[in-house]
Amino acid sequence: MSTLEFNNRFNSMASLLNAFAYNLTKNVEDARDLFQETAYRAITNKDKFRPGTNFKAWLFTIMKNIFINNYRKKVKQNTIMDSTDNMFYINSGGATISNRGDSNIMMQELDRMIIELDDSIRIPFMMHYQGFKYQEIADELELPLGTIKSRIFFARKELKEKIHARYDLKEGQKLLRS
Repeated sequence: MSTLEFNNRFNSMASLLNAFAYNLTKNVEDARDLFQETAYRAITNKDKFRPGTNFKAWLFTIMKNIFINNYRKKVKQNTIMDSTDNMFYINSGGATISNRGDSNIMMQELDRMIIELDDSIRIPFMMHYQGFKYQEIADELELPLGTIKSRIFFARKELKEKIHARYDLKEGQKLLRS
């Protein structure tokens, strides 16, 4: 079979192969990859196709085998090999508990610092923190928009100073987050 004839026959099967690939993978991107791999293998192994046999079946077999091999590879990659004594890793249950104590303490300290702010700057700051827009805060508190922006700015500035004083930070230094 000539290369031109092989390519024409392959191109006539392209839509069927795409449909079969999608049927196997149930994902458009995976189906495209599977089709492309099938096309590559069929073209590189066209000399192995015996004329007079079922060309469609040959292509579908290539695709099915690629799919099965890829599936087996994925399953093997997801298998955990435990080489620890007493299979501790496998028997650990996989549930890990993170210790958020340090961040909880820091949030409590920040809450205390916010509560210590003067009401005139704390209330607009908290409303902004809760998601209100500047104009909504101004309307709610019946204050000019510029005043609200200034008060939120001063609240941030005062909190920043308190944080720097509490954690003995120099200007430009940042708190490390874990």
